[in-house]
Amino acid sequence: MRSIHGSHCVYSLHYHLVLVTRYRHPCITPEVAARMDEITKAIIEKNKGELLEANGEPDHRHFLLTCPPAVCLSVLVGAIKTATSRVLRREFARHLRPFYWKPVFWSRSYCLVSAGGAPLEIIKRYIQDQGSGA
Repeated sequence: MRSIHGSHCVYSLHYHLVLVTRYRHPCITPEVAARMDEITKAIIEKNKGELLEANGEPDHRHFLLTCPPAVCLSVLVGAIKTATSRVLRREFARHLRPFYWKPVFWSRSYCLVSAGGAPLEIIKRYIQDQGSGA
């Protein structure tokens, strides 16, 4: 794992984030997933982090990311969930209408695990093996 040099610190913080659709509806198509990844990458980069890998299945999405220690992870996850939900519901309204009649997309919960125990290549491979990229 490479270390990242900040202005006052050196860090190597990696996280595995899993987001699940509300009611586990299988509504994440390859097009939805691609747009979701773009939005997520932009939010992470805005927080001086990096999206290392993303993949999933029609009812959930895995993200491997790194971010500086000053980033509040719950705020970052909230920003990702809020922005992706808002944009996806607007841009894919016709596709999502049969699944969600209320303004929701994600489950209220999420899973965030520090990825320091396993080599990152193993976690990346695990995420790549999730679903068919949808």
